[in-house]
Amino acid sequence: MLTPWMRLRVGQVETLESVGEPIRVAFVIDALSAAGTESQLLALIRSIDRAKVVPHLVLLNGDDPASQALEPRDCPVMRLGIRKLLAPSTLRKAIAFRRWLREQRIDIVQAYFYDSVHFAVPIARWAGVPRVIRVQNNSGYSLTGMRKRMTQSLSRFIDWTLTNSDTGKADLIARQIARPETIQVMENGVDLVRFRGIAPIDPSEPIRRIGMVGNLRPVKNIDGLIRSMVPVVRQLPDVMLEIAGEGPDRPALESLIADLGLTANVRLLGSISDIPGFLARQQIAVLASHSEGMSNAVLEYLAAGRAVVATKVGANARLIPSDDFGVLVPAGDGDALSAALLRVCQNSTLAARLGANARQRVEREWSRESMCRRFEQFYAQILGRGFAPRIITGDDSRDHSALRHCE
Repeated sequence: MLTPWMRLRVGQVETLESVGEPIRVAFVIDALSAAGTESQLLALIRSIDRAKVVPHLVLLNGDDPASQALEPRDCPVMRLGIRKLLAPSTLRKAIAFRRWLREQRIDIVQAYFYDSVHFAVPIARWAGVPRVIRVQNNSGYSLTGMRKRMTQSLSRFIDWTLTNSDTGKADLIARQIARPETIQVMENGVDLVRFRGIAPIDPSEPIRRIGMVGNLRPVKNIDGLIRSMVPVVRQLPDVMLEIAGEGPDRPALESLIADLGLTANVRLLGSISDIPGFLARQQIAVLASHSEGMSNAVLEYLAAGRAVVATKVGANARLIPSDDFGVLVPAGDGDALSAALLRVCQNSTLAARLGANARQRVEREWSRESMCRRFEQFYAQILGRGFAPRIITGDDSRDHSALRHCE
């Protein structure tokens, strides 16, 4: 196992010269959805340079129409049809997957989520795949008990664990999921072009439109957000919170909205495909999560130039490093969330300034192109593909051409 040669971060990658055949990467995930991890994977597959990396998408299940509708057209897709890892048919499919890995001469297997990782990692090793990668974002919230122990035990077969934030790396180390020298931080990117047509916040208008993008799941703390709206509505009766997303918490959230008398002020819109259009209607964008990695929603909020109010979890403090770019509050503190929303609602000049600063920051540092270049460079480096790029960071302009390669 190599020690990490660098920390790949925004602003560090200049150019990358490809040598020899492109790298064949099999991305393995349970199924596709519009959620954060899946959308980042699809963006990587669609945007990565095919001269350097040839992607293959392997779905553990992926038989439902919603998943199939999201399948990329320019990438081979393999659906394994596995619904339960312990089903009798899984062994036959595992053998077929091993044969496919060898036939395709896959260089790297990169697996996401618990089931896909536990299926793909041992088979990749059995097939002799040179490098095996696990993606583990937001591990602290979901891994407990037996699942945590199983994840720890699998680490010996994994070359690298990728996470998208410093907080995620610290959590992986603290929970003994992976050794520090095997963890690589790979930050997300956002498709800036989709959001460039959104008009900036008008400081002459009252701030009354609040939006949130996220699945209706407990980790997103949408019930806490809805409760935080009570004092906001008490002072600003015409304020509106719209939530774009779907999930298992919908019935409980609908009841909560009715019980709190917020039916005129809070709307659950369900899944929305046009996120830029949704954010264009908002002035404030909020995220109240208990836990995050590097939030796709916050990246999109920043790209849209909205005034962001979010909990201080995951990489949110990196995306919003000061009050010049948004407002962060402690996770689970409903009073602080209410106060922050009221503060921005009552100051349209502040909202406009936050939105403008946020857009400039994300355009400078988190483009999707930069994300893809970081992955291309990382894959080449761990396979020792015979080159070393020049790396420039804000505090280190030395030539890193002597970085050692994999043997």
